[in-house]
Amino acid sequence: MALHDAAIIAYAETKIVPVSDRDIWQLGADILEQLLDRSGYEKGEIDGLILSASLTGAGNPFWSQATADALSLELDFCQTVDIGGCSPLGAVARASAAIDAGFATSVLCLYADTAVAEGSARARSFGQEWTTPLGYIGPPAAFGLLTRYYEEKFTLDHRALGKLAVTQREHAILNDLACEKLRKPITIEDYLQSRMINDPVRLLDSVMPCDGASGLLVTGRRAAEKRGLTRCVVPVGYGERTNYQASRALVDPTETGHSAAGARCFAQAGLTPRDIAAFHPYDDFIIAIMMQLEMLGFCPHGQGSAFIRETDFGFAGDLPLNTGGGQISAGQAGLAGGGTNLVEAVRQLFGEGGARQVTNTRNALVTGIGGIPYGRNWNSSAAMILTPDA
Repeated sequence: MALHDAAIIAYAETKIVPVSDRDIWQLGADILEQLLDRSGYEKGEIDGLILSASLTGAGNPFWSQATADALSLELDFCQTVDIGGCSPLGAVARASAAIDAGFATSVLCLYADTAVAEGSARARSFGQEWTTPLGYIGPPAAFGLLTRYYEEKFTLDHRALGKLAVTQREHAILNDLACEKLRKPITIEDYLQSRMINDPVRLLDSVMPCDGASGLLVTGRRAAEKRGLTRCVVPVGYGERTNYQASRALVDPTETGHSAAGARCFAQAGLTPRDIAAFHPYDDFIIAIMMQLEMLGFCPHGQGSAFIRETDFGFAGDLPLNTGGGQISAGQAGLAGGGTNLVEAVRQLFGEGGARQVTNTRNALVTGIGGIPYGRNWNSSAAMILTPDA
């Protein structure tokens, strides 16, 4: 069984909130219940569980087993994927591989985090001992330096970045599951005048940590057909790259593993960037969207600003962008945040996008970013192309 022989037969998502009144397993139970309702499966038919790592459970070395116990799941296969924002995509790829190998038949891919409400059990990041004493703390510091490096090497139009922020906010306003605090219209001037977080990164460049959960149910296409499930979404291409350019002592941080992961993904799918109908990139910071457009081949390296100015990214436009609002305008559910954009892509391909439904649902490209080290490219890059089952 190849990647495209797997089928996503159901999706689920909770409301994203600044602080949840439920713990991570309660949110996970909500996701499981939604998936069972949508698919018609019984809980006992799920024999695989793949989790994205969470800040809440980072200190638990038995996280997947503990979650299986909390959800009363008896499994043949379980694991946690710990490649940051790439984990939700990686979970689908690994679910497909597990089904192909006969380790499981129906796999719950669960993405949940409640680090805001419950607190983070995060272990210290590698290399942190070199950066913290200098005041280099957290992703805003990394993206501040990265953005400065980019604008000194290339031409960076901050109004173009503002256009992306405004578009995603317009989509979030149409998404009832987006964080209510973020469902307010903004203008490019609002973006440009928002306060600096780490110059030149602004407040409206950045995600807001939230609590939330999402998930998918993955099985084999033949198994889905036997059950009469005529609607499903199929992964037709996947690429993943960790520690890009590891052998180079000095790297260009504007070059990322998406150039390699994207090439593999497009080759597997038999598509090119021009064939993509909708784009759901990982968006912890606005400039990350532009960098992915470049690295994935939508435009040449260093020419992202011009491409953004010339392209309509609205849900009814040339290249619909994060039609649920993305993490920046819907809220980032901790390490589970990448699931937000992935589930939105699946929702759109099911034709259930509501007021923000895209017209062309022939495919969607979803990406992930995992980890932001000092002085290098981000740790992991992933890309997946999804299509509705023909």
